[in-house]
Formats: sequence, structure tokens, C-alpha cells
Amino acid sequence: MERALVLKKDILEALKKVGVMQGQSIMVHTSLSKLGFVCGGPQIVIEALLESVGENGTIMMPTQSWKNLDPTAGVHWEEPEEWWQAIRDNWPAYDKDITPTNTMGAVAEMFRKWPGTIRSNHPARSVAAYGKNAKYLTENHDLSNIFGEGSPIGKLYELDGYVLLIGVGYDKNTSLHLADVRAKYPSKHMCEESSAILIDGKRVWKTYQTLYVDGEDFEEIGNEFEKQNAVTKSSLGNGQLVLMKQRDLVDFAVDWIEKNRK
Repeated sequence: MERALVLKKDILEALKKVGVMQGQSIMVHTSLSKLGFVCGGPQIVIEALLESVGENGTIMMPTQSWKNLDPTAGVHWEEPEEWWQAIRDNWPAYDKDITPTNTMGAVAEMFRKWPGTIRSNHPARSVAAYGKNAKYLTENHDLSNIFGEGSPIGKLYELDGYVLLIGVGYDKNTSLHLADVRAKYPSKHMCEESSAILIDGKRVWKTYQTLYVDGEDFEEIGNEFEKQNAVTKSSLGNGQLVLMKQRDLVDFAVDWIEKNRK
């Protein structure tokens, strides 16, 4: 496929076509490379998103720094086991103003530093938000309650928000983790995670309990969801935009998980 040229006006048109409107609160997942040559890079994507929802809207993105987890979780798979204790002892404490994202994409990495953006305090699973509901969505992001009620994605559900996929699939759709929390299934269990955090200005390697999730069936859930629910799509360069109501997705996923997970 020939590489497409994407201008800001193209992004604005695609957002309008897919159904993004003023006042919406939207969780956005992006892959810039899937769109082609985006003239202006992540900056014009962020500008187009913020302009499209306006001053009464809110944009939220995942800004996870999951390398700040214990090596036993598999996040440091390239490092030998004899280094693991050194990682636990020396990995920098999470600082929402400094800590970079891990594999969240160029748009999310720029967005976390965008003037006016607020980032949550979770050391491994943070989100960042800009707009009317940004403070509400990002505050009190508890260590153990990463994706449940009262978490950023739980609050987005309360706001009757949306999910927008730009060049990515449902495997990147963080809102499905809220369904993980709500659904009842036999293999559901808690796990221990550890991260470097600051407590009273001092670095601490903190261990906490949270729900074990892996998302291995998220693409299957997404495919089934689209067969039975209204989603809108529009093309952009070499990629595609998909917009859905988060409540519809989460409610469907809870039912699917309870019927299909063992």
C-alpha cells in the first residue's frame, strides 16, 4: 500500500465523520505510524482532537509506564534474572511530570506533556486528560484500583463517555479492563504488583494487590461487539478511526466474558 499523506484538515474531517463532537469525553488510543505520513506528527493529532471536542469536552489517553513493575511480571524480559534485584532497588520512582510512557505511542507521549494536561498518579497504569473533566477523571487513581469503579475508566463510564481507536485494535482498548473488574468468571483472581513510588519525598518499592488482567481475548471481544452494536468508522490515511460508546462496549464485554472465559 502506498504511504498516505495526512494533513490536519484530514484529521478534523475524519473525526467529524466518525462522530466526534463538541462536549464529548473520549478515551483515545492511537498509532501514528498506521496512518501514513502525518504532516506535523503527534502535535496535529492532539490539536485536532482538542478542537473537535471543544472547551466543554475532554480527551483522555493511556500514559502507562509499566516498566515500573516487578521484573517477575515479565516487563523486563530482555534483562537477565540476576539483574532483577538491582532493578527493584534502583528503578526511578514514578513522577507524573517526568516519567515517560512505555509503548503508548508518540501521540500519548506528547499528550502527557501538553500544556494543561493532568496526569494521574498511578506509577505503572497512569492516564492523562485535558479538558472539562480532566481533574475528575485523573484524581485519586488508587494503586490497587487500576481499572475498576472510581478509576479513570470507571469514571468515564459514569460520564457516559466514548472510546476512539485511531489506527489500533481492541487489544489496545483499555476500557475493556473495566469489564474484567465487573465480570464474574472462574479464573478471575488477584495478584501482587510492585512499583517504585515517592512517599514523603523518598523512593519506596511498594507492593500492592490488584486484579490480574492480560487482555488476550480483547480482539475477539471487539469483533463480536461490532457484530451486535453500533460503532462508527472513518478512514484516515492508511488507517481507520473507530468510535463507540464506552458503556455499550463495557456492558457487552461483561456479558461476553461471563459466558466465554473459564
